[in-house]
Amino acid sequence: MTIDEFKADLIREGYQPRFSSLPPGQVASDHTHEFDARVMVLGGEITIVRDGKPETFRVGDSCAVPSGTLHAEHVGPDGVAYLSGRR
Repeated sequence: MTIDEFKADLIREGYQPRFSSLPPGQVASDHTHEFDARVMVLGGEITIVRDGKPETFRVGDSCAVPSGTLHAEHVGPDGVAYLSGRR
């Protein structure tokens, strides 16, 4: 899926898209969000840990984190740039 296709899907599904980035090595310990989130990695990598299972996302990968899902985030050594959507 291209960036434009992902962004169009976000908008069609009621998400508010935004481009953002996180610095290398940033860690967000277990937390939840009060919104549904979808993310597409544009550069670098990020590991999301859910139910004790880490999953690493790299350029072109995407994932969804539903509202209330307990998860942790670990940014890779080069940081991460991404397109995300919240609803």
